Order: sequence, then C-alpha cells, then structure tokens
Amino acid sequence: MRSLDDIAEEYEFLEGDERYRLLIELGRELEEMPAALKTDATLVRGCSASVWVYPTEQGERLHFLADSNAAITKGIVALVIAAVQDRPAEEVARMDIAAALEPFDLRNQLSSNRTQGVPNMIALVKQHAARIAAA
Repeated sequence: MRSLDDIAEEYEFLEGDERYRLLIELGRELEEMPAALKTDATLVRGCSASVWVYPTEQGERLHFLADSNAAITKGIVALVIAAVQDRPAEEVARMDIAAALEPFDLRNQLSSNRTQGVPNMIALVKQHAARIAAA
C-alpha cells in the first residue's frame, strides 16, 4: 500500500474525474478481505455504501483489512487505511486521522453522500486501536 504522503502528492496534481479515478485505483489496491470477515461486527455504520474494516495485529503493529461494495467509497476507505496501516496500536489510538486526510479536502471534492461515513470509519479504526493498545 502506498503511503498517505505519496497519495497526497499525486492527488494534489489531479482534478475532478482524475481524482475519482485515483480513488478507484486505491480501492483496487486494497488487500483482499475474505468474505468470511464481512460480517455485521466489521460493518461500518452510517455509510451510504457497505464498508467493512477488520483489524489484525502483526507484532505491535496494526494491519487492517477493508472493503466496500462501492468503488469510490472503497477508495476513501483505502485513504483512511493508508493513514494508519502497520503503525503501533497506541499511535493509531492517539492519531488525528481526520487531520491526516485534510489535504484531500474530501468534503469539497466528493458529494456529502460519499463522505458521510468517513467519521464513522475513523472512529471504528481508533476504537480497534485503543482496544488493542489497552490489551
């Protein structure tokens, strides 16, 4: 997975439809999430599309699997995951993920329908991180 900084650098030089294409491409690059993990427990509430996020631990680091049934939403999920992927759980729990996503100006680039679930995605990632860091 590309770093959030690398994605932001590319995103900055794109406009309109090119940004949509980049988001779709990022979604396609997400690691495959097994169908067995797409359950009610991993479903992100409040998204217009179905979004699933599942945390795994790799040593002291968190590794997330995620998916969506909508291409652009899947790209947005990929941005959230890029911000936190393979970082220590304690760091992710303290991180301001919304601030890390500000360079993408998603609220002004995408319809509110597409971005309404972003805070819920972030909250779920942070909840997982806090639970794992406390264990």
